[in-house]
Amino acid sequence: MKSLVRLTLIVAALSLPQLAAAQQQNPRFPPLSADQLTPEQKAWAEAIAAPPRNAKFFNPPYNIYLRSPELAPRLSALSDFVRWHTSLPPRLSEFAILLAARQWTQQFEWHAHYPLAIKGGLDPKILADVAAGRRPAELQDDEAALYNLVTEIYRDKKVSDATFQAAIGKFGERGVMEIIAIIGYYDLVSMTLITAQAAPVKDDIPELQPLPK
Repeated sequence: MKSLVRLTLIVAALSLPQLAAAQQQNPRFPPLSADQLTPEQKAWAEAIAAPPRNAKFFNPPYNIYLRSPELAPRLSALSDFVRWHTSLPPRLSEFAILLAARQWTQQFEWHAHYPLAIKGGLDPKILADVAAGRRPAELQDDEAALYNLVTEIYRDKKVSDATFQAAIGKFGERGVMEIIAIIGYYDLVSMTLITAQAAPVKDDIPELQPLPK
């Protein structure tokens, strides 16, 4: 009985932020009740409520991941790694996440990670430039190496020798691979949120402006 009550609370916590954020009467991925979940979905819902995640922090895309109980734990494991266990400090890993959000003009992802980047030490002036679609005017050497790598991957679909060597010099082969993993995972998150039509909650974070055509 206690397990059922706990699961009900978990699913409610997972679903409600999505509905509040998206402000939709008919969300594309409606909230699931505990009695609708398969044993595999229930097991993942229980696991995702444990630290460092907690039920009160549930937001998209997790309610959407729940639709595929075999895929969900693999995605959340990758999420845990790229957010908390790479060799990059939060200032840089969150910067990479926000550059992925910028690529897709994904407001939900941008609003979720903007305060984490600031907390990690990233200068708000950098994010103001990114939000406006400009190259940041003032970047530390490691921030510039990351920005150039990510920008060339997205914009040019290739990485120049100079950019690659600068990134290797700052992050090593491990760090470069982890930057690629971060933006790759958050590309998937962006596509999930776009499909779900998830919208950010109202706050005072500057929104991403449309990129020039």
